[in-house]
Amino acid sequence: MPEIFEIEGGQKLSGEIEVNGAKNSALKILAASLLSDEKCKITNFPFIEDTKRIMEIMEELGVRVEKNEELKEVEIDPSGIKGTSLTGELVRKLRASILLAGPLLARFGEVEIDHPGGCVIGKRPIDFFVDGFKKLGASCEENDQSVKIVSGNNGLVGEEIIFPKISVTGTESLMMTAVLAKGKTILKNCAMEPEIPVLVEYLNKCGAKISGAGTSTIIIDGVGKISGGEFEVIPDRIETGTFLMMGLVTDSEITIKKCIPEHLGSVLEILKGAGAKFEIGTDYIRTISGSKLEATSIATHEYPGFATDLQPPYTLLMTQAKGMCMVHETIFDGRLFFVDQLSTMGANIVICDPHRVIVIGPAKLFGKKLSSPDLRAGITMLIAGMIAEGKTIIENIYQIDRGYEKIEERLAKIGAKIKRVRN
Repeated sequence: MPEIFEIEGGQKLSGEIEVNGAKNSALKILAASLLSDEKCKITNFPFIEDTKRIMEIMEELGVRVEKNEELKEVEIDPSGIKGTSLTGELVRKLRASILLAGPLLARFGEVEIDHPGGCVIGKRPIDFFVDGFKKLGASCEENDQSVKIVSGNNGLVGEEIIFPKISVTGTESLMMTAVLAKGKTILKNCAMEPEIPVLVEYLNKCGAKISGAGTSTIIIDGVGKISGGEFEVIPDRIETGTFLMMGLVTDSEITIKKCIPEHLGSVLEILKGAGAKFEIGTDYIRTISGSKLEATSIATHEYPGFATDLQPPYTLLMTQAKGMCMVHETIFDGRLFFVDQLSTMGANIVICDPHRVIVIGPAKLFGKKLSSPDLRAGITMLIAGMIAEGKTIIENIYQIDRGYEKIEERLAKIGAKIKRVRN
């Protein structure tokens, strides 16, 4: 039976909530562990649907995975990999499975992968990755269901690659693939998200030679072997920003602990400019009630700009601000389609085109039956239910579970009335 969330709106929040390890950091280190035949220990690990499913795929390859959810630790032993075929329903369902392709290709010389899917906004082609593998000397055979990539007799060879557009996953994937390639690889127009330098620091400790992480140009000098090691997942900046906006939109005083505020980039300054009240510490943010929010337009942008993953909760926040503003989604097609469901709750939002909406506030919201189309829209609907009058029901909550671990339990501890129910 599918599960749903039931939320009773109108509750003030108070207390402390800790930020978990970053989904987008944990997924990349799981992939990077396949570059070696030695064990990798991962701490501060988030046990969410996306990481659990990636580990299942790895176990099907022959990787030994030992999990300790209580200690938030995972140990990966990739020495027993018995194949490099990433096929099956789970691969097709999970967009992040593409991350495993590069390390497997680098280490074993070949990989076959079904076309990954994911959430609504995640169903994007993998041409971007395939083109990069080809530039490193691989050959590819593609059909409607899968693509087989082979490095050939000479193996992978370093090359200068200029990304046609900035891509976090593309940057990390080709960077990991090039670690074991012969010679020098230069990647230009790279993403600069905080998760990238952290991954590079780990790889370099394990024997890689990578420089420039955190800038638009990354240089990789290929090495013959990568060893194992220990990696601590950094706090999830998207979860940090989501909880911050949750505190603001519910006009509550909560303390968001174990976070790195500077990883939010321009988000904090934009919120301050909109009248949001909060206190920033070295590893915490505390929201202060009584903010007089003014409508403030944004356009999403690659880091350190306004993160696309924080656009949905910001759009909700603007439904409670005074005035009119535009939210311009520049990264993903379809990411604004969720606003139709906010409109059914009473939000005053005008869709200009697939990338722009006008939000007019403040608007009183009312509980409705909703369905989560993707991860970030899903958590936004959950928060919308927290400020709505009456009961809100959210279906397809698997999308929320993909990125937020035991979210109903964590929010209940700070005053939210939310429960998980089998429908």
